[in-house]
Amino acid sequence: MTSIALNRKVLILNQSYEPLSVVSAQKAIVLIYLGKAEIVEKHPTMVVRSIMISYPYPSIIRLSRYVYIPRKRVILSRKNVLRRDGFRCQYCGEKSQPLTVDHVIPKRMGGQDTWENLVCACFNCNNKKGDRTPEIANMLLQSKPKKPSYLFFIQQEIKFSQESWKPYLFLS
Repeated sequence: MTSIALNRKVLILNQSYEPLSVVSAQKAIVLIYLGKAEIVEKHPTMVVRSIMISYPYPSIIRLSRYVYIPRKRVILSRKNVLRRDGFRCQYCGEKSQPLTVDHVIPKRMGGQDTWENLVCACFNCNNKKGDRTPEIANMLLQSKPKKPSYLFFIQQEIKFSQESWKPYLFLS
């Protein structure tokens, strides 16, 4: 097994089948070997071979014991607001550059730095809206801003599509 294959991503689930994280195949194999996890889904064509035996290559593993993890707090930052909004202006829908972060309710009107009040906006729309609310500026939001869950960011981290992961990530 090459080091590239050992760096492939494996979804790790808690004992309750709740998604926890994405780890390298090497870490997943170690957890399985130590009896701390079991394979839920294996890769259809790959195997892990040792001198004496071969094991199925994991795609999804589940921990043998439930691990209590406090809900991961999603940090409010410019980068995370842009990621939440898909790097798309929430007023015109364009993915043009440069992108800014706009206060839906301006600070001078009591608007706060919260997930529900910050949106991604292109430079033109932000200038057009100015220091007004979207209603006063006659500009509608594409979607209502809300705080994303940590699961949203796990979904965003996955650069490739593994069909077997979808029931655990997108139906939670």
